[in-house]
Amino acid sequence: MPDLTQGDDAAAVSALRSSVMRLSRRLKHQRVDESLSPTEMSVLGTLALCGSATPGELARKEHVQPPSMTRIVALLETKGLVSLEPHPEDRRQKVVRQTERATVMLEESRRKRNAFLAHLIEGLDEEEWARLSAAAPVLEKLAHL
Repeated sequence: MPDLTQGDDAAAVSALRSSVMRLSRRLKHQRVDESLSPTEMSVLGTLALCGSATPGELARKEHVQPPSMTRIVALLETKGLVSLEPHPEDRRQKVVRQTERATVMLEESRRKRNAFLAHLIEGLDEEEWARLSAAAPVLEKLAHL
């Protein structure tokens, strides 16, 4: 593996970081429900991807402290986007489940963001789109490393 901190490789890493962050910010503004924070949206996305979880499991997945996750879950519950149910094996714990309202809101949000991104992609030529399309699995891998 080349030294990615030197020369052209470092410049490419910097350009990738900058462009991914800028695009991410633009996509974050394409929310359906403006009352939700990016952290709340992230928690809902994690629940959609991984299924129900305890607040402690969510805290680990979201890289936040458990007391912070407890507050986030309480806000989402107040908004009707999650429900708390008894843990099937440990009655001292609760399990956080996404509500149908959250599922619908996330689907609408994904559609809106996909439409926004598709509109941006229309500005690319065929070769650029082919390269970007081929890079998508690599970007997905980076996002989960």
